[in-house]
Amino acid sequence: MIRILFLCHGNICRSPMAEFIMRELVREAGLSDRIETDSAAITREEIGHDTYPPARKKLTQMHVPFTRRAARQVTAREIREYDYVFLMDASNRTLLRRLVGTDADKAQPLLPDRDIADPWYTGDFDQTYDDILEGCTALLQTIRRERRI
Repeated sequence: MIRILFLCHGNICRSPMAEFIMRELVREAGLSDRIETDSAAITREEIGHDTYPPARKKLTQMHVPFTRRAARQVTAREIREYDYVFLMDASNRTLLRRLVGTDADKAQPLLPDRDIADPWYTGDFDQTYDDILEGCTALLQTIRRERRI
């Protein structure tokens, strides 16, 4: 099983959107039995909260299924155990390094050329969705090429 973990600040907007978008792309590709997705927060600010309502609204609008969930904070063990770990922005790396030390070096940006803006602050869930979809689509192509699946 290939395991992918998406991280963002609070685990209520970007990382759960990435988790559910990637899960749907994987399902559409017929690879649900080979690829697993999850998400977590770097901070404790939103622990226990479900996906933010505007994020759920955008996923519904785009026909991306999602489930009820509770935000949680990532652990160093998870960083080591997941095959792929992705961050949404540069500030996530700084905070992750404070949390888990050098294990943070395993995490990569979902988009290598730019941050995925936090819609909690921008209010632009459309752009966030588009950026995450772009990153997840490229990720699935990379995994299929590297793992020959």
